[in-house]
Amino acid sequence: MTTWRWIDRTVLIAIHDMLQHTDALIICGGLGPTQDDLTRDAIAEVMGVELIHDDALAEGIAAMFKVRLRDMPQNNLRQADIPAGGAAIPNPIGTAPGLRCEVGGNGNGSGKVIYAVPGVPYEMKKMITEQVLPDVLARSGATSVITSRSLKTWGTSESALAEMVAHRLDALETQGNPTIAFLARGIEGLVVRVTAKGTDANDAEAIVAAEESELRSILGNLVFGVDDETMEYAVLDRLRGRGWTLGVAESLTGGLISSRIVNVPGASDVFKGAIVSYATEVKRDVLD
Repeated sequence: MTTWRWIDRTVLIAIHDMLQHTDALIICGGLGPTQDDLTRDAIAEVMGVELIHDDALAEGIAAMFKVRLRDMPQNNLRQADIPAGGAAIPNPIGTAPGLRCEVGGNGNGSGKVIYAVPGVPYEMKKMITEQVLPDVLARSGATSVITSRSLKTWGTSESALAEMVAHRLDALETQGNPTIAFLARGIEGLVVRVTAKGTDANDAEAIVAAEESELRSILGNLVFGVDDETMEYAVLDRLRGRGWTLGVAESLTGGLISSRIVNVPGASDVFKGAIVSYATEVKRDVLD
């Protein structure tokens, strides 16, 4: 049984509207086992089909609980329901399978396609990277490769960054490849992301590397890291280069700084430890 009557009609209208303007739609979240997880139901209604229980999928979900030595709540079996005519996208690191559902067409890839992936970030990223994007490329018939690199910056504003690289933006607008985007990441700084399309991975990488060189010559020391390199990674790397060690005394941050530092592999050769001196008497007695 589906639960269409509970779905916000604006969601269905939004899905229909987006499918009018695009060939592929990715929906993130709402694939869990609870009653408010209605993504699969919404897709089924858009397709005009019923949800079908996949016994093999249910066995896989049950097996994952067994491996984790946990009892499976019966409502997890809802995650084995897929819209008729759709296909499950395997999730090797979670209990919520994704969905790949064709809307229209004759089932041979000629219709629009809806992908649904879990909202858990590491599950979503793995599924998008390894399964969704390759399928999108295969459906599009594209043979090119797209790659990107994120330059992480600190010490200026987004508008100031845009002004500094304005001439590169103008040049690339005419050139068309690569492209530059600015992303604000709060305490992670401001990201300048370079994205390029190439005939193969090496070609795309070479284009990105050339633009990175141009940007580094402009931004200089504002760039503290690349891609997954965090501020704490950069700090430890610089301390290591100087032969320095680090100790931290924290109060209102409640251990936030030290917890981030110890998450960097190899931090122990630089980081000596921390004291979280939240209470005034601890600051006086321990830290003087």
